[in-house]
Amino acid sequence: MVISDVEDCRALERARQASIETAVVSYRGDRSDFTKEICDVADRAGVEALVLAGFMRILGPDAITRFPHRIVNVHPSLLPAFPGADAVGQALRAGVQVTGVTVHFVDERVDHGPIIAQRAVTVLPGDDEASLHERIQEKEHEIYPRVVRALVEGRLLMDNGKVIWS
Repeated sequence: MVISDVEDCRALERARQASIETAVVSYRGDRSDFTKEICDVADRAGVEALVLAGFMRILGPDAITRFPHRIVNVHPSLLPAFPGADAVGQALRAGVQVTGVTVHFVDERVDHGPIIAQRAVTVLPGDDEASLHERIQEKEHEIYPRVVRALVEGRLLMDNGKVIWS
């Protein structure tokens, strides 16, 4: 199932073309209600894990409680460096030579939680946000499907606070 907070979304379009169930849960200004509605929709559909991609909302604690160690997110930096919405811009302004992508389990804090996988991306002379973000997304598209597959197949889990990925 693909759930989005906006109707005009490429992921929804692609899901519908593939005959995958979709839902739109609009944000109405209350994070707790929004989180509950997303979790309720996911539960009714039999969803076992939440995979966040391009989802620029913060889920409330209810999601962590209802899907413990079963929510993954992808972020365009080598966390813990450059959390937040402008990670690529932050990296460029900081003048780092290397940034990258992180896939992590979601916890109560923003762009935090146990790291599952990371890939480095060299910042090239002349990079701007668009060119650097494009190369970061290439790495993201390599590792995120592998992580999601491992999660779905039961080969990715948390055990005593440690990520186990076989």
